[in-house]
Amino acid sequence: MPNLLADRLDKKSGAIVFLAFAAAYFCSALLRAITATLSPVLTQEFSLHASDLGLLAGGYFLGFAAMQLPLGKFLDRHGPKQVILYFLGVAVLGCMAFSVATSFAWLLAARVLVGMGVSACLMAPLTGFRRWFDPGTLLRANSWMLMTGSLGMLASTLPVQWLMPVTGWRPLFWILAVLIMLSMAAIARGVPRWTVRPVAPASVEAPATSPSTGYAEVWKSAYFQRMTPLAIFNYGGLVAVQTLWAGPWMVQVAGYSPLAAATGLFYINACMLATFWTWGMVNPWLSRHGWPANRLMAWGIPLSLLSLVVNIAGGSSTGWLGWALFCVCCSVMGLAQPAVGMAFAPALAGRALSAYNLMIFGGVFMVQWGIGLLIDAFAAAGLPRVAAFQAAMGVFLCCCVASYLWFMSKRGATVDNH
Repeated sequence: MPNLLADRLDKKSGAIVFLAFAAAYFCSALLRAITATLSPVLTQEFSLHASDLGLLAGGYFLGFAAMQLPLGKFLDRHGPKQVILYFLGVAVLGCMAFSVATSFAWLLAARVLVGMGVSACLMAPLTGFRRWFDPGTLLRANSWMLMTGSLGMLASTLPVQWLMPVTGWRPLFWILAVLIMLSMAAIARGVPRWTVRPVAPASVEAPATSPSTGYAEVWKSAYFQRMTPLAIFNYGGLVAVQTLWAGPWMVQVAGYSPLAAATGLFYINACMLATFWTWGMVNPWLSRHGWPANRLMAWGIPLSLLSLVVNIAGGSSTGWLGWALFCVCCSVMGLAQPAVGMAFAPALAGRALSAYNLMIFGGVFMVQWGIGLLIDAFAAAGLPRVAAFQAAMGVFLCCCVASYLWFMSKRGATVDNH
């Protein structure tokens, strides 16, 4: 077995690596959430329906999800530094294409390209953190990466809304392309090179010099199967609401102006930033005192389900505060990714994390587009706009409840740390 302790980074090197990756993840999260802020102007300029808006926002996640399985193999074979630099180059091209789009199809294609390009922005650092940090620091770094993502989403709200009258929405994507290139320079300079580690041999017939390159061990894992529905609906639903549907709800259900909705999104993302910072501070202590990820999710997810029930029942009286509470309660799902990563050997971590990320972002695409389709379908069936939103969210609630019941029914499938 390789000496994993020899790969651990000191505090200074670890901080430099974290900040370099965090810069890229900031840009990724900003691009992920910007559709919610731009939804009024894009809806007007391109005459979009709710289903079109859901598909456009979900296009990012479609491209993101499509790259996860090859991404996992690339990460385990070539390491996070080399892989993320190539992928971010694609994201730059996607931003440029989006800025000059003249049709919905062009917008959607560019959005998918952006999603493909930023698809390594979380998986690359998490793969590296699995080797470079001890378990407690890994949980903290994961939470603080998500905090950085919340900061990017924060930047996608009021700052974008303030810039719109000055620049228009198209030049914003040239600015984002430049920011991505700056993050690439930081990664190229600050992240260490990667040495491939073989998978530990299961028998004398499977030597360490012939590492597995497939996903069979990941798919067969009982723990992975237990966590999958939560990834699709609970975690995917959190991202779908935070990055899109909280905005249209505030405008079309609660009666907010576009500026007021952007302000509400700012507050939601500020709450999430503070929440993930807190998770990063307390996770090492919780881990040492008998509160692993599974136990925290078992207790925390019902709170998110309860808040969703209250928001749906509140209808037009549910504003940014209700959706902030829902997102904060759902933040416990941020523990799922490092838990899955630690359930596998380091040499399989890239594939395990990418496979789980595929479930999450496939779920985001499905939930974002699905809610839009349901809103249009319920409206076509004669329901008022507010009731159509409530009914669509009610279907989403049922899926989340079913996922939680599956998770609780499979409590025998626990993490097997290597």
